[in-house]
Amino acid sequence: MYSEKLASAENIALCSLTQNRYREEDYLMLSGIQHFTFCRRQWALIHIEQQWNENLRTVEGAIFHKKAHDGYSAEKRKDVMISRGMPVFSPSLGVNGICDIVEFHRDDRRGIPLHGREGRYLVYPVEYKKGQPKEDEADILQLVAQAMCLEEMLECEISKGYLYYGEIRRRIEIQLGKGLRQQVREAFEEMHRYYERRYTPKVKRTKACNACSLKDLCLPRLMKNPSAKEYISKRIEEEKED
Repeated sequence: MYSEKLASAENIALCSLTQNRYREEDYLMLSGIQHFTFCRRQWALIHIEQQWNENLRTVEGAIFHKKAHDGYSAEKRKDVMISRGMPVFSPSLGVNGICDIVEFHRDDRRGIPLHGREGRYLVYPVEYKKGQPKEDEADILQLVAQAMCLEEMLECEISKGYLYYGEIRRRIEIQLGKGLRQQVREAFEEMHRYYERRYTPKVKRTKACNACSLKDLCLPRLMKNPSAKEYISKRIEEEKED
């Protein structure tokens, strides 16, 4: 098996500077869109207030991702080049991050040229997840964001990507339509507004709170604003105890 590092992201990136909206120091973490989609408050606690609390899910997820990419590396399997841990960024979205896997499939008719490589290639991001497909679109939007970064870097169009789930041990093909791309743009715009204001949304308790790794830090029950009646009753009880 032929194995070697791909050209660095700087060498293969042909980023269009005309789209540059955000300064590099203002970039947000691409993976944050998954937290933001799950819960805006969770995202703010992690990315603005720098709070984190690991549970079994997050530890197992980290180990699973480490197996997908342990540093930046690449290999070639026949007409497919596989890049692991590839850095990506987008000046127009104002984000950067790491792709678990990016596959380059040789297609001399529809593909794009790559620096230092013969032929032309189609580009497909592959995001690894430990569990199984979710009801919400958090994983999908993260994958779409990766594809949008790659499109901006490589000046190409990416029609689809894949989500690989460890529990079911197979990948799911995701079509990257206009609607999903618009959701990604709107999410990152909102995230930038929150970050610039250092704004953490108030608690909105849902059934998803029980599975959240930050539930002990977030304290949704204690941080709910009590009603006037509850506040007065509590004060009366405290005065009685005194």
